[in-house]
Amino acid sequence: MIKTNAMRILDKMKAQYDVITYDVKDEKIDGISVAKKIGKDEKYVYKTIVTHGIYGNIYVFLIPVREEIDFKKVAKVTNEKRIEMLDVNDLQKHTGYIRGGCSPIGMKKQYKTFIHESALSIEKIIVSAGKIGFQIEINPDLLKNIVEGEFHDLIK
Repeated sequence: MIKTNAMRILDKMKAQYDVITYDVKDEKIDGISVAKKIGKDEKYVYKTIVTHGIYGNIYVFLIPVREEIDFKKVAKVTNEKRIEMLDVNDLQKHTGYIRGGCSPIGMKKQYKTFIHESALSIEKIIVSAGKIGFQIEINPDLLKNIVEGEFHDLIK
């Protein structure tokens, strides 16, 4: 099996995780489609959202795939006046990842990362492994420690 940068980082840390793969031939790579393809409830599958503040700081948010980010709430937790989505064309330049394969682990820089608080009540959440077709199932507290993240209410 191929190893993504995120998997290599987890292996180096001797972190416990599982890899889940899914078929990408139909090109449906959104989080809801991924949850269906891997046979997991959507509440366990989290999408990685990369944003920037008005001063240029980049922030990463992990929220359940069915949910929508609340820009007022995330501006508050980041102490920014306003938060906006990072343009998809700038994603690879800043993270090293592409849309649909953006893992919170192993980005080019360690950006301030926030995980939706719903993860606190879940034993394992599923996030991108850093390549389309690959997901990582991991304990949310372990993930929080790896990405130096924080748990907050981030959704509408």
